[in-house]
Amino acid sequence: MRNNSNASAFDLKETQIAIKSLKDYFERELGNSLNLARVSAPLFVRPQTGLNDNLNGVEKAVSFSIRHHHLDCEIVQSLAKWKRWALKRYNFGVYEGLYADMNAIRPDEELDELHSAYVDQWDWEKIIKKSDRSTDYLKACVREIFEVFKRTETYINSVYPYILSKKLPDEITFVTTQEMEDEMPALSPREREREYARKYKAIFIIGIGGALKSGKPHDLRSPDYDDWSMNGDIIFWDPVRNDSIELSSMGVRVDEDALKKQLAICNAEDRLKLPFHQALMNKELPYTIGGGIGQSRLCMYFLEKHHIGEVQCSVWDEADVQKFAHENLTIL
Repeated sequence: MRNNSNASAFDLKETQIAIKSLKDYFERELGNSLNLARVSAPLFVRPQTGLNDNLNGVEKAVSFSIRHHHLDCEIVQSLAKWKRWALKRYNFGVYEGLYADMNAIRPDEELDELHSAYVDQWDWEKIIKKSDRSTDYLKACVREIFEVFKRTETYINSVYPYILSKKLPDEITFVTTQEMEDEMPALSPREREREYARKYKAIFIIGIGGALKSGKPHDLRSPDYDDWSMNGDIIFWDPVRNDSIELSSMGVRVDEDALKKQLAICNAEDRLKLPFHQALMNKELPYTIGGGIGQSRLCMYFLEKHHIGEVQCSVWDEADVQKFAHENLTIL
C-alpha cells in the first residue's frame, strides 16, 4: 500500500519532462546500437492484409469503417508483422533495421498497475541471414539491448541523482521456460518469473508459446511472427514495487517452416490465405529478428513509479480513481 512517505519524487510537470528526456535518450541509443532507422508506422491497417497482430488469439482489435469509402480498418495491436513487410518494401539490407512508435488500444486488457487500455512501445525489426536464426544470435541481440538499458540507467540517474543509484546487474541472466518449470513445477509461470527476477534482477526467458513437458505453454504467443523456440521476454526486478516487470517481448521471427508448424498447432492454417502469410511462405520477405519495448513500463522502472497511470494518460474507472487517491498516486 502506498502512502505519503513513498510518494513519487517527481511532480506532474517534472514527470512529463523526465519522460521526454528518458524516451529520447533510450530510442537514440537503441537505434545506434542495433543499426535501426526510425520510420513512420500505421495506427490502423485493413484486416484483409493479415498485417495486424493477433496477440494471444483472443483479444479483439478495435475496428471502424471509413464511411464514404467503405474501408474496414483495425487499430494495430502491434506492428510485429507490418515491420517485416516494411523492411522489404523500403529496401533495407542485411543487418539493417527500423523502429517506430507503436500506439494501440487494447479494450480487452485487464487493468492493473502494469496494464492499461492504451499501449505505447517501440516496435523494432532487423534483417538477418537465415543462418543467424539461432538462440545464440538471439542472446547476442538481447545483450546489446540490455547494454542500452544500462546506459539509460546511468544517464537518468545522473540527471536525477535522488533516484536509486543502481537497480540493474552487470549482466542479464538467460533461462528457458522448461528449465523454470523443471525447477519450480508447483509454481505458476508468473510466479516462476517473479522468483527468477527477484534472484537475478534482470532475466531473459527463452521459449514462449510452445507446450512444455507439462503440456501447457509458459504463456501464449501468436503463431505467425515469433518462432516459439527462439523468442522470449526481458524481465527486471522492480524494487519500488517489490515485483517483476516485463520490459520487452522479442524473438527471431518465423521462417516458412515454423510458420506452417505453429499455425497447425493453433488450428489457424486459414491465415495462410492472407497476403502477408503467402508472401512469407513464398520466401518473399526477409528473415528477421524483432520485438517491442514498452515505453511506459521503461518510464515506470527508471523513474521509480508505482503505477503505469503515473507515466501515461489513459482511462480508469471510479474505483481505480479512488484507489489512486488513497495510495497517494498522481495520475497523468
